[in-house]
Amino acid sequence: MKKSLILILAATAGLATASPSQARDNRYDGHHAAQQQAWQLTPARSSQIRQDIGALSTAIDRAAARRTISPREASGLRRQALEVQRLYGQYARGGLTRPEVRTLQDRVNSVRVALRMERRDWDNRRG
Repeated sequence: MKKSLILILAATAGLATASPSQARDNRYDGHHAAQQQAWQLTPARSSQIRQDIGALSTAIDRAAARRTISPREASGLRRQALEVQRLYGQYARGGLTRPEVRTLQDRVNSVRVALRMERRDWDNRRG
């Protein structure tokens, strides 16, 4: 009888000590999930980046049509714009975070600068 009572008390004590740690883990998971959601950006921001990427392709096509850049220059710039678009696709699967948006915006800006430089050099060569 004493042995069974000791086993029951030990089991009860084990359950009682497991509960606070499980509760702590659940609080952490809930906090972590809320923090992840806070880092997720709005769909409006996502669509703005998508529009910026689309505008890159349009600007490159327009510059090529006006012959302010050579076909070879346009090809290189299109390749860079396509890389940004692929990166956006990878990032957008899980929702864009602030660092990902910053990276995408930096890449978009670097392609814009490259297009501007290609328009101004008038040599019809890459670089």
